[in-house]
Amino acid sequence: MERQKILDLLAEDRDLGLDINIHIFDTLTSTNDKLAQLIAEENAPPGTVVIARTQTAGRGQRGSTWDSGEGGLYMSMSIAPDLLAINVHQLTVGLVWGIADQLRQQKIPVWIKWPNDLILADRKLGGILTQTRIAQGKIHQAIVGVGINYANPVEGKAINLAPSKDCQPNYGNIPIQMLTSCTIRGIISGYKRCTPATIDSLLSDYLELLNARGSSVIVDGKLGTVLGISPQGELHIGFTTAAEITETYLIPGTFTLGYENL
Repeated sequence: MERQKILDLLAEDRDLGLDINIHIFDTLTSTNDKLAQLIAEENAPPGTVVIARTQTAGRGQRGSTWDSGEGGLYMSMSIAPDLLAINVHQLTVGLVWGIADQLRQQKIPVWIKWPNDLILADRKLGGILTQTRIAQGKIHQAIVGVGINYANPVEGKAINLAPSKDCQPNYGNIPIQMLTSCTIRGIISGYKRCTPATIDSLLSDYLELLNARGSSVIVDGKLGTVLGISPQGELHIGFTTAAEITETYLIPGTFTLGYENL
């Protein structure tokens, strides 16, 4: 991966508003861990990006592992969002939307699986893992880890951007440097929309890409319908019976939409 090529692509966007400093490694345990080390030991500023060609201990949400074989995009970026800690899930909404929007601009028809997965052809293309530092009720620093399957081997419900035996379209003709620059731009554009003035429009745009909207789900033994998400990033479920219409909101981490709901 060419560092200068990524920077050149980013330089074409004059609205970034953030100096990007990229560190590329052959192998790391985790890009999030390495970035946290750079922040602690070298006071690495917002806009610092760490990329690894492979990870030996990549992580996903809720402690799950992220298979990080050679050929994928594994990166972390530091940002300084001006966001109240109680709205931490808004940050996840903004980040995953921002990356999805950038990929769609490259003609890659990704969707969002609540709360933070990128999906393509009903299979998992990527995801994000955000770690935040909070002081005085505000998020003053966040490390955003992103994994996207590019040309790395995948199995089961996963998919990559390279051609496959299933004769999927060749999305792999997007260069890895372009994929990386799109991800960085997506992170920046996403967290910038997490403000009181723009949150409503962000939620509307997120819902447009929420693949499970309108799908049926089982919650506590009851059949419900995915209606959308709340301003706090909760999944909005509606239930209709002969007797009444009710609804509930599910906090991220308390309920999982399986890929059978796509």
